This record gives sequence, C-alpha cells and structure tokens, in this order.
Amino acid sequence: MHTTINLGSRVITSRSKPYVIAEIGVNHEGSLEQAKRLIDQAKKGGADAAKFQSYKAGTLASKHSPSYWDTNKEPTRSQYALFQKYDNFGPDEYRILAEHCRQAGIDFLSTPFDDDAIEFLDPLIPFFKVASADLTNIPFLRKIAAKGKPVVLSTGASTLGEVDIAVEAITQAGCTDIALLHCILNYPTDDANANLRMIEGLKRAYPHNIIGYSDHTLPDDAMTSLVTAHLLGAVIIEKHFTHDKKLPGNDHYHAMDQHDLARFVTLVEKVHVLLGQSDHKAPIATEAISRKNARRSIVLAHDVPAGHELTPDDLTYKRPGTGVSPIHWDEVLNRRTAAALQADHVLQWQDLAPAIE
Repeated sequence: MHTTINLGSRVITSRSKPYVIAEIGVNHEGSLEQAKRLIDQAKKGGADAAKFQSYKAGTLASKHSPSYWDTNKEPTRSQYALFQKYDNFGPDEYRILAEHCRQAGIDFLSTPFDDDAIEFLDPLIPFFKVASADLTNIPFLRKIAAKGKPVVLSTGASTLGEVDIAVEAITQAGCTDIALLHCILNYPTDDANANLRMIEGLKRAYPHNIIGYSDHTLPDDAMTSLVTAHLLGAVIIEKHFTHDKKLPGNDHYHAMDQHDLARFVTLVEKVHVLLGQSDHKAPIATEAISRKNARRSIVLAHDVPAGHELTPDDLTYKRPGTGVSPIHWDEVLNRRTAAALQADHVLQWQDLAPAIE
C-alpha cells in the first residue's frame, strides 16, 4: 500500500502524477483583476491549484526585519517594507478569488501568515499550505492542525530534527495527513544549491508521508528542476507563477509563466507514463510474446538416437523459447533421450527419459 493524502480534487499517492501548485503569491501586486487573470492562466497551463499568500505586514515582520533575498532582483531591503506593498487583500478579496477558482475548475489555496488568516481561509481551502519560515512556529502549526485539514509543509532551511518537531506538533494537534516539501530558502536558488537529492532523504526519513518539492530556481525550457524532482519521488510540485517573468522585483524573476507551466505538465505526463506504477522488477504483460519467441531453447545440434546420453556436443541454444530453457542446461546434460531426435529439434522435457535416482 502507498501512503495517500487528499489534496483538493485529487487523492495523491507516492506513485501519483504530481499535484501542481502555481503559486501566484502576491504577483497580482494588489490587483484583483490581475489575480483572476493569473488564476485563469494557471488553469490553462494545467495546474491543479492556484495559490496566494495571505498576510499583513504588521503581523508578519517587525519594521527592523532585514531582507533575505537577492537585492539585485528585489531591491527592497526591509521585509516589512516589501510586505507592506502587497498586503491590501483581505477576507473579502480571498473569498472572491476562491469563487473564481471554483468557477474556473482549479483548487484555491492561500498560505496563511497570521492567526486571522487561518480563520478566514479555513472555509475556503481544501488543505493548508505552510511556508518554510513557519516550520518552527509551533503555536501557529498547532492552530492550523486543529482545523482538521491536511497540511503541506515546506521544509526550506530546516534540519531533520526541526522537521521532526514540526511533524510531532502537527500530529499531536490532531492532523495526521502531512506532506513535506523539499525547498531551498534562497530567492532565487542557484542550480548548484537546489540539492534535489534531499527529496530522497526526506523519503527515507518519512516513509509514511507524501513528499514534494517547492522550487525557487530559474525556469529553463525543459523545466529541468521540476521534472528531476518528480523523477526523484516528488508528487507535489509548487512553483511561483507570473504573467510576465521580466517584471522587476518580488517573485516574478524566478517564477514560471503559463507557457513554462504547460511545457512542464506535458513533460511530466510523459515522464509519469515512463516511470510506471511499480518498482518491483517483473515481466509485464506485453513482454509475454518476447519471453516466448525471443528467448532461447536447448536445441539438438545433430541427430541423436533413442537412449542417447546427452553431452554438450549434442546441444546448442536457439530461438524460440518454446522448449527447455538453457537455464536448465546442467539438468539436461547426461540425461538420456526418450526417442530419436533430429538435428535442430527444439528440446521438450518429454523428449528426455526419466532421470535415474
């Protein structure tokens, strides 16, 4: 059995096609109409969910909080100042966006960053997505877990010990449906820092949890980081989403757009088919004819009389595999023939006299 988690419209297992989250975040830059257009583009690109961020600068950061992003891309050097630019949406706007998602046929999500957001988002979202920066915020995690919905937790900049503490806190508060996303808390993340093998490490450390990936690398045409993440076992994929990657600042510069998203969805569909559903090595149904006709059988090298004791010189191996397999070569040697056999005869077990015990 595979661990499962219910994420909105889908049930995700460790063998699922990825659940794709287009993180619009605050790339709407305060425009409700732009937010709606981004939802529509995420749907057209093939995402399962459109996700926003619900915060107020005053409850998220002090006025003395320094930046932790690349200031060549986003020059604002205060977290408070940056967050204040884009915190004008409130409960009414998120209810409107949730309804727009419902009409568009895409799951609505928004990451809460304060207690009020937990409350007004709860009736609007199918599960809670928690940012990496709140992984150590135990009282906050407990309040989210108490809502009884699945939790998807990013693990950027954390140790396994910290992840253990977070998972325990969420579980003890009543939530056992927890997915963990590998993430590097750099904006943007250099390819050399992506460390996608950590996905495999999370799978080993948490074999009973669904594992995914939240990406901050710069997208390329092949969407390499996302496809690789799925190949390593990520079945939830989250990436920032924008309508214009050339826009300055905030999360535009490391985001994917609708075309990137569509390419990824197409690529990952093919990859998912290529991976198959099982890692147990065994012949599949379509190989039956190949096992029969492309494998070898033991074949008589020349005519032999009845009662002849077979030696290596009497035998060879040829296709098809409809006779005694060469895997039984040693068992056939020194056995006597039950009847005269002609050269090129495909040996059958009934061609051999009973072995003398």
